[in-house]
Amino acid sequence: MLLTIIAFIIVFGIIVTSHEFGHFIVAKKSGILVREFSIGMGPKLFGYHKNGTTYTIRILPLGGYVRMAGLEDDEETLQKGMPVNLILDQNDQVEKINTSNKVSLLNGLPLEITDWDLIDEMYVSGYENGDEEKTRRFSVKDNALVVEKDGTEIQVAPRKVQYQSASLPRRIMTNLAGPLNNFILAIIAFILIAALQGGAVTTINSVGAVQKNSVAQKAGLQKNDRIVAVSGHKTATWDQLSAAISDRPGEKTRLTINRHGQTKSVTLVPKTQKSNGKKVGIIGIQAGQKVDHSIGSIIGYGFTQTFTVMKAVWNALVNMFHGFSLNDLGGPVAMYSFTQQAASYGVISVINLLAFLSINLGIVNLLPIPALDGGKLLLNLIEAIRGKPLDPNKETIITLIGFGFMLLLMVLVTWNDIQRYFF
Repeated sequence: MLLTIIAFIIVFGIIVTSHEFGHFIVAKKSGILVREFSIGMGPKLFGYHKNGTTYTIRILPLGGYVRMAGLEDDEETLQKGMPVNLILDQNDQVEKINTSNKVSLLNGLPLEITDWDLIDEMYVSGYENGDEEKTRRFSVKDNALVVEKDGTEIQVAPRKVQYQSASLPRRIMTNLAGPLNNFILAIIAFILIAALQGGAVTTINSVGAVQKNSVAQKAGLQKNDRIVAVSGHKTATWDQLSAAISDRPGEKTRLTINRHGQTKSVTLVPKTQKSNGKKVGIIGIQAGQKVDHSIGSIIGYGFTQTFTVMKAVWNALVNMFHGFSLNDLGGPVAMYSFTQQAASYGVISVINLLAFLSINLGIVNLLPIPALDGGKLLLNLIEAIRGKPLDPNKETIITLIGFGFMLLLMVLVTWNDIQRYFF
């Protein structure tokens, strides 16, 4: 169990951190202020501020996030009547605003907030030392820091560095960068798998192994037999071979095989088996494999495998619209179960799971659902068509609706996973 937990944390952490790092790096390059880059969730363990961004490690090692200036998750820190301490420079401009009881600032000026604008006019005003007879106003520097209640130092965000101030193409690239990073991570993972295996392993239309007492064994099929046709239809790849046999459950089927350079014909009836409520044919053989040890094939394996998995995930999503079931989805519980199985088979299996889940996360995030990256891209597209962005209040409402939908779906999926895997 400990091994599974460690593997789960590492896999989930790498996938989410990679996704968020994609948003982070492109946002920074686009001139958008990333106020915080967090690894983990919950209470802060460590924080370090550099070049406008505060890097934090939080107590729950699951997930992470980027906090871009001007987006809905970038909360307003100051409140009217809030007591704060100000650190001023030699020109009486504010360098730091402390709102936390956990942090004490030496030589801080006590102020009770009455008004502020940290976006356009860049000022804060209030009662100095509790004196309500006189309100004092201070200019705030563009790179001033705000110490939040948990002690995290976050840089103020003038309008010029906010998300909406970036050009539309840059915002589109920022939203795309997270899913794209997931696909890049999968490519790297598959390249690593090929390197660890000593080469790129591909399946071919030959018999790698014959199961005992199977239809194939009874029909006389042998290891290394190359099946070149099924009932007259050519099968140049394993996928074509597998699909042809699957489509003939319980039907008399003629296989054309090549054995030691000689062509033979074998007749059999694939056994009928149910898969996802559909009848499929199986004969009890495993795929033959070919290993290419060249560097080019190892690198190419990363791209071809990623594309293959992407196509499979996309087809699975499309098929869901023909008959949706919660069993088609999986949440953290399902991920934990998959990790447990992968960990039992070794490092390569865990890396393969990481690649598969990373592709899943990338594709799902591109769905046009508010609160996901695809939802933000949809809003970008609407803005491009209209020639102007949606009203910020309407955009916030749409995002909240999408977030509520995703939260409800997550609860339902998690409960369904618990019932599937533990009861």
